[in-house]
Amino acid sequence: MLNDETLKALIEAIIYVAPEPVSLEAILKTLEGEERGRVKAKLEELMADFQQAQHGIQVRQVAAGYKFSSKPEHHEVLRKFVKSLKPPMRLSKPALETLAVIAYRQPVTLPEIDEIRGVDCGGVIHTLMEKKLVVTAGRKNVVGRPILYRTSRDFLVHFGLKEVSELPSLKEFEELAKRALGSEWTATEAGPSPQETPVASDKAEETPVSATGEAGETTIPSTRPAEEE
Repeated sequence: MLNDETLKALIEAIIYVAPEPVSLEAILKTLEGEERGRVKAKLEELMADFQQAQHGIQVRQVAAGYKFSSKPEHHEVLRKFVKSLKPPMRLSKPALETLAVIAYRQPVTLPEIDEIRGVDCGGVIHTLMEKKLVVTAGRKNVVGRPILYRTSRDFLVHFGLKEVSELPSLKEFEELAKRALGSEWTATEAGPSPQETPVASDKAEETPVSATGEAGETTIPSTRPAEEE
């Protein structure tokens, strides 16, 4: 059995990460072995804690579940803040696929990217560089000395990674892309996994980020205006 502080902390975390209002039954199912009455009591304590003036958010009962929300008395200030935010960055499917190739094969040249994807990726590379997700990394020491490309610090920040070695496995990346883009994405489009190809280390401060999307686009938070592909 969990101690009181841990139990309340876990309930708070479950409600925080849930995309929809989470029911008491769902919380109990997750906290297997905990008594219903004890979980309910800690949930009520949590709600009381967030009702205090020093908190700007609260735990509310919504549609037979529990959800975090801002307090009504702060809505005017928050509305002003939200209006000041710039639109999230949007990536088309070709851009996301090309970015995946670069992330898992970096440093990589444009001809190598073209060969993996089977199409000319010059325009997409230009877009990714404009969005500061990709940067040049010198030239490859072969005939023609083609430019090498790698992911940037901004890439790490947008995807919440400390360094590129933290990239998910190719299978995990495929699942993420499927949720964002539908069932057309296949693992072969992203190239080999990080275990098969060494990647560069580019340090960055860890920033939690979510990646969601719809209608053929992946949306990732950004501090810059959205651009058309």
